[in-house]
Amino acid sequence: MGTKKEPVTPAIRALRAAGVAFEGHLYDYQEHGGTAHSARALGVDEHLVIKTLIMEDEAGNPLIVLMHGDREVATGLLARSIGVKRVDPCEPKTAERHSGYQVGGTSPFGTRRAMPVYCEEGVAALPRIYINGGKRGYLVSLATEDALRLLAPRLVCVAR
Repeated sequence: MGTKKEPVTPAIRALRAAGVAFEGHLYDYQEHGGTAHSARALGVDEHLVIKTLIMEDEAGNPLIVLMHGDREVATGLLARSIGVKRVDPCEPKTAERHSGYQVGGTSPFGTRRAMPVYCEEGVAALPRIYINGGKRGYLVSLATEDALRLLAPRLVCVAR
């Protein structure tokens, strides 16, 4: 059986253009498997697998939240932290329209539209993270400092 060819997505193009060293990791995507499935498939701790969540404030302004795979976003706390009344996850079609990526394959790199990025502060303390490379069944691992330099997120404490 042949090896799968790694995809070249807008995320991969953005990482290459920025000169960021990364390693690609293909795995068999599972609908609704989430970070628990990808962590198991790659043999890594789910805490190191970072979710890219597309959310909107009450005015419909999109934003990206980066969160540990084994944690949830406290949306009320996030709203207070960023000075808005409410933050809610986007419907899948809306998230895809904002990001340019299919839900389950959303990367914070190379999004269709520039959006503010908020990152759980615990993520910034990790030396290396696994994050979506822009396609279902494909994560990239990279130094956290490179991801933070490229995304320039605002650090928040909103995990529950």
